[in-house]
Amino acid sequence: MLLTKFYQRFPHPLTIPLVTTTLVSALTLVIFKIPYETYMEGGEWLQKMLGPAVVALAYPLYNQRTIVMKYKYSILSGIFIAMVTGLMTIYLMLKWIGADDSWMFTALPKSLTTPVAMQVSETIGGIAPLTAVFVMLAGFVGAIIGPLVIKYGKIESAVSRGVSVGSASHGVGLVKLKDYGEQELSVGSLSMGLTAIVGAFLCPLFVYIFM
Repeated sequence: MLLTKFYQRFPHPLTIPLVTTTLVSALTLVIFKIPYETYMEGGEWLQKMLGPAVVALAYPLYNQRTIVMKYKYSILSGIFIAMVTGLMTIYLMLKWIGADDSWMFTALPKSLTTPVAMQVSETIGGIAPLTAVFVMLAGFVGAIIGPLVIKYGKIESAVSRGVSVGSASHGVGLVKLKDYGEQELSVGSLSMGLTAIVGAFLCPLFVYIFM
């Protein structure tokens, strides 16, 4: 609640409550030297609530079903292009710095929502817990940089905003989309779900073809 009020008082991508609460939690664990196992005794319940939270996004999606159906082809093509671009970008970047294949397998599902990303990571030979970290990093980067891209790129379309943030930054990005409106949130939640489905097929296929 305190950090939410702080964000309302100083609205900025870096003061999004999800970013600040994560930072405060991480600092608390480090300062008090709390082991990961101890943290997960309570943290596992938050992880278990992630699934119901994703399902709850169906409500705004239902409210905006008209606009979703109207732009269904634009949404689907945008998600596919975003997924392919994301895979190629992370592959070329890690290849350029000489990263081991296991790191590539771990990072490739970064744009998928956490439960799906971890399963895909295990399937292709990645390190699932580390994949979850990459997922969070991708979410934070999208939530912080996304609004700047929208602002300076003068992106006015609710569909474009929703697809771009939802397909790249999953649940973390959706937190920021709430500030724009229900249409952006609905399209973003749909994009997040479809990206998980498309990514579950494309990631293993990408590994098979290129690695």
